[in-house]
Parts: sequence; C-alpha cells; structure tokens
Amino acid sequence: MSRTVSSWILSSARNSIVLQGKGRGYSVCITNRNKIKWKFVFSKTHLFPAGSFSLDNTLSLQKAFRHTSTEEEHFSFQLSPSQINDVLRAGELSHKILDLSGKNANSVLRFESNQLASNSPIEDRRSAATCLQTAGMMFGVFDGHAGSACAQAVSERLLHYIAVSLMSRQTLEEIELAVESMKPVRPILQWHRHPNDIEYREITSQYFENLRVYWQHLLDLDTETGFSLEEAMVCAFKRLDSDISLEVQAPQENELMRNVALQVAFSGATACVAHIDGVHLHVANTGDCRAILGVCEEDGTWSTLPLTRDHNAYDEFEIRRLKREHPRSEEKTLFVNDRLLGILMPSRAFGDVQLKWSKELQHSVLENSCDVEALNIYQYVPPNYHTPPYLTAEPEVTYHKLRSKDKFLVIASDGLWEMLSNEKVVQLVAGHLTELNVQKPQLTFKKPVNLGYMHNLLLQRKSRGLASLDRNIATHLIRHAIGSNEYGEVDPEKLAAMLTLPEDLARMYRDDITVTVVYFNSETIEGHYRN
Repeated sequence: MSRTVSSWILSSARNSIVLQGKGRGYSVCITNRNKIKWKFVFSKTHLFPAGSFSLDNTLSLQKAFRHTSTEEEHFSFQLSPSQINDVLRAGELSHKILDLSGKNANSVLRFESNQLASNSPIEDRRSAATCLQTAGMMFGVFDGHAGSACAQAVSERLLHYIAVSLMSRQTLEEIELAVESMKPVRPILQWHRHPNDIEYREITSQYFENLRVYWQHLLDLDTETGFSLEEAMVCAFKRLDSDISLEVQAPQENELMRNVALQVAFSGATACVAHIDGVHLHVANTGDCRAILGVCEEDGTWSTLPLTRDHNAYDEFEIRRLKREHPRSEEKTLFVNDRLLGILMPSRAFGDVQLKWSKELQHSVLENSCDVEALNIYQYVPPNYHTPPYLTAEPEVTYHKLRSKDKFLVIASDGLWEMLSNEKVVQLVAGHLTELNVQKPQLTFKKPVNLGYMHNLLLQRKSRGLASLDRNIATHLIRHAIGSNEYGEVDPEKLAAMLTLPEDLARMYRDDITVTVVYFNSETIEGHYRN
C-alpha cells in the first residue's frame, strides 16, 4: 500500500465514503457530516457493568497502537516491524499433544491459534479441549454479532454439552450421584486456553446447573445405546440454544444473572466445532464460520476439501430450506439485500431471539426487565415478521474419515474468508509447513570466533528467511489476510495501516479474525489402517 492509498483510507473516512461488504448483522450506517459511526440496533458489546471485570492484555495490546477516531489531529499509520509483530502475536496459542511417555499417539499432532480484533472489544471467541470422560478432542470458533455476549457464552458451554451428549449412561449416572452426594465431580474437559482468554466465573454455577438438567434429561430418555456423534452434536447445539432462550425468560437470582441472560439472548453467534477421535472427524457448523482440510496428494500437490457450507443468502440450500419453512407469501421478504429479513447476514445462529420469538414474547420479556436501555438492548421487530422463528441454531454435521494425506484442518471466522480463498489458505499453510520442515543450516565456526564473524553468520541465516518466519501458522494467515497486496505479497505499509485503523473505521475494512489450525499425525493415521 503506497502513501497515496494510506492517505485515501483516512480521507475516505473523514468524507464519509462507506465501503460495502464488510458490515455484519444488525448494523446501520449513520453519517454525520464528517464522521461515520456504526450503531448496533439491538446490543453493543459490554457484558458486565463497568468495573466488574478488566479486559485481557491481548485486547489492551492490540488497542495500544490503534487510534480511537479518524478525527484525531495527529493521525499516523506508522508502526515499526517489532510493533506490528507485537500486535499480531498477542493472541497466539499453540499446544502439542503428548501422551505420558512423551510420544504422540494421538491423530492430532498439535494445534495453533490466534485472533485479531476489529471490533472493540473483539466479538469472536475460540475454544479447544480434550474430552476426559469420552474419547477425542474438540476445537471451536465462534463469531459474535451485536456484541460478544452470546459468543462468550457459547464458547464456554457448547463443548460441555457435546461431551455430555457423548457420555455413556453409566458415566452420566456416576456424575449425577456425585452431585447429589455433594462429592467432587470428575472433570469433563481439559481446556487448552490462552492465558488471557476471558472466562466469566460469576455465572459458571448457573451454567453448570443447566448442564445438569440436560444430563438428567438424557438419563430420562432411558436409552442404552446413546447418541451417534452426529446426533450428539446436533442435540447439543439445539439444547444450548434452547437453554439460552429459556434462561432469559426465567426468574434470576440477581441483577447480574439477569443482565447476562438478556445480553446473551439478544446478541448472537455463529459456531463451527470439530470433534476428532482417531481417524474420525466430525464438523458441526451453524452460520458462516468455515472449516477446510489441507490435503497433500501423492504427486506432492496440495488440494482443498471444504467441510462446511456458509449458511447465508448466497447458499441455495438455505434459501430453499427457509422457503419450505414459511408461507409462499413471504418468499420475497425472507432475504432482503442479501440479509435474513434485511437484518442478519448468517441464516443460522445461536441467540438472536428477536428473530426467533413472537412479538408478544419479546415485548413481555423486555417490559419485565430492568433498564434494558442501559444494556443497549432495544425492542425492534423487522418488517414482514409474521411466522417466527426465522433463525435456527441447528448445525449441519459433516463426517470425514482421515487419511494419511490429510495434513491439517483450518477453522476460522468469516473475517479470514472475506480476505482469503480456501485455496489461498491451504497454499499459505502448506508453504509455511514446508519452510518449517527445511533443515536449518548448521553454524560452522572458524577459529578464533569473534563477534563480527558471528554477526555475519546470523545475517546470512536471516537473509534465508528463517529468522523472520512466524512460528504460529494462524499469525501467518492473519498477516497475509490483512496485509497482502494485489500480488499476494505482504506489504508492510498496508499491514501497518490495517492495524492502526481507528475504531470508527476499522470495521469498514476488516472483521474480527479468529483462526485455529490443527495438524494431524500422519504416522498415527497410517497405523490405524495398518492395524
């Protein structure tokens, strides 16, 4: 990006030039002469009253180099390379899977994740966990809209609902007996979290109680066989969304619980969750997050295998589904301007009760609430709202049996896919993997060794590109997503400009981006087929 383009970005904002295509659901552009603001119709991002929690260091670091407004007098897009790396790498998370002997016996070799905020604070969430009462690992990416409340709740709860759905009847009975006897309950999941990932412990007890009601329901079903994995994922998605809806209608113990329930239900989130057990990969998707496989063919070329469909107005299957579920008289109003009822981009999501409840129920819940305006929640019924629900959290589940040529899985929010194609993402990951596997040249010393000689050797290594490579592949993808020029190369000036965009402008150019890349252990997968 040249200085001319950087200057154009700033001048376009100050002159209210709005770029199309980057706005999410529930957004309305309001232009005030020289200023652009984005007003969310239903809910903004604050989950708790001021002072009840502090933002994590990741968000603080990312905000440190951002301007708050295009109206700042001394506005600059300049960042040093080290500052760029600090911002991009602040949310990095990586984890290598080892057994007790230190040798990997899992089909998952390792995973790497990162996220970059556009909204302030970020509305995306991510989860990764190992199942302790059943087999397998789970990875999730959650893209919030109209605030972060729903994405936060779903990221904390959904994997537990899936794990419980997969438990045997005997395990569920043992857990229920332990709770009844007020004895410690064996952990269900081992979480793999970034040290600064937000977790709201104030409401964990209520979430646990509702999870308990769910496993009691499973025990009441009186079935010995249990769910298949696909059935478990579908049931977990639907049950959690139902609980989110019911919690806001039920009397709450205190004002904090009530406010959280309101903001979770009246914001929304899409979700993509992968469950990996040996060679068995299941991906459940609701909305427009996406999962793809990177496949290395026998001739060494790379191909892409999509595992999800984007649930939105561009998908013919979704259009036909919604038309089947509503009267013919509504066919022309289901999607307006490529949004559901002219409001929401994704056609499946958690929360968003204003597209699921009747008008009467919405009015009743909001009328009986405290000061909903202080929570930035407003009753708004879109035109042509006749036969709700228009939105569902029911996922589509894809099964794939892993092969030795399946090398990695990428799950990401739509902020990545708006910038990079499936094929480009696989190309970048494959290239990064190849570079990391290249044998690093050994330092050969001549005697006597002096500092000047060592300095020259290090410069040679740096010139080969080894010193500047992002170790975390998710960071590498984000760097290319926001910093690539028309030739597919990272432009440092464009990258700096995209990272310093002020809060009243950033959302016009990029969305929150969350990426998790899971690498598979080819030897373990090959061993499965040999055995």
